Amino acid sequence: MELLKQQPTIKAPGDWFTGDVWFDIIYSGEEPSRMRMNMVRFSPGARTDWHHHAVGQTLHVVSGIALIGTRDGTILEAHPGQTVTCPPGEEHWHGATPDRFMEHLALWEGAGDGIEETTWLEKVPDATYNGPRTSGR
Repeated sequence: MELLKQQPTIKAPGDWFTGDVWFDIIYSGEEPSRMRMNMVRFSPGARTDWHHHAVGQTLHVVSGIALIGTRDGTILEAHPGQTVTCPPGEEHWHGATPDRFMEHLALWEGAGDGIEETTWLEKVPDATYNGPRTSGR
């Protein structure tokens, strides 16, 4: 058993996010583990850029309302206690609503074998971010 040392909070890079976002690395597995887990805090209106994960991603909403969008135009509202999975290779974005902070746990796996675990794409335009939503309730 090992108690992991808490890492300092990191401001998310503007290259991958719109708005102010911070994250705490909770777990970054070492071989043979490839598990990754971050607590991510989004200011109102903040969001990731379009991206996808080689082995998929799971998002568990802790506070606020999460918006998770996919290329087909779906924007899902997920509430505290709800969990959303994005399959391997699915292009998506996630972030806060325009009027509230949002926190989620982000879980994903490193791809291994030299494969990029997350592929970052272009910014999510305001028109896409402000599209119609589907409630997860």
